[in-house]
Amino acid sequence: MLGIKTRVDRLIGRSAARKYRTQDTPLPPNCSQSMKQSEGMQNSLPDDIALKIASSLQGWRGFYINKHNEMASRATVLVDFLKQHSSTESIEVGQYLAAIDELCSIQCGFKDVQLFFFKPKLNVLLNLVGLHYCISCLGIPAEYIVEVLNKCKISEREVCVRWWKLGRWFYGFCLRDESHSRTFSLGSLAMAKEDEVLGVLHRGAIHEVLRVQISVAKPICTSWSFQSSPTQN
Repeated sequence: MLGIKTRVDRLIGRSAARKYRTQDTPLPPNCSQSMKQSEGMQNSLPDDIALKIASSLQGWRGFYINKHNEMASRATVLVDFLKQHSSTESIEVGQYLAAIDELCSIQCGFKDVQLFFFKPKLNVLLNLVGLHYCISCLGIPAEYIVEVLNKCKISEREVCVRWWKLGRWFYGFCLRDESHSRTFSLGSLAMAKEDEVLGVLHRGAIHEVLRVQISVAKPICTSWSFQSSPTQN
């Protein structure tokens, strides 16, 4: 039992010392005396309490490691899924929204998104999925997101979103389908400068919107529409 108490003492002592070392400041004159008093109090702990403290520390450490490994595994599967469906540097909104739903289901946190989706070497579409999730699902304040995007050096990366709307009826004639396109940076989306396109991404292909395609900026695309020849009622 003495080994357990000694281990707890060392953990607590390291934590106190680390607090001051990370600040790059010398230990206060009374710090040594305070730590000695703390050690005296720790030595007076009953063996059963010392055992519970040590078990708790080990339990939380194991829980954190297991949780991190599980999150890493599921995030890797999701990244591979998106890579598979964006091999031509574009993705349909259905797969895009499915990826965001998966992030919600695994309860991915802001730090997890930074670790797995904000890497500059990844496809910008993966960056966009993580960004959209942080904005719409986690509700992270814009200033925090922008700071992280700049830190990860992906703020200026650009995405092109194209969507097609059903042609309107005009005096008995069906007009051509409407094609819309918007190119924007991840930073501008984070700063709420692209509310319209964020709404299109969030809703997907519903009602009058026939298709939504997300691509790397300046993609080489072929024209596409659900166009039908004008007909008369």
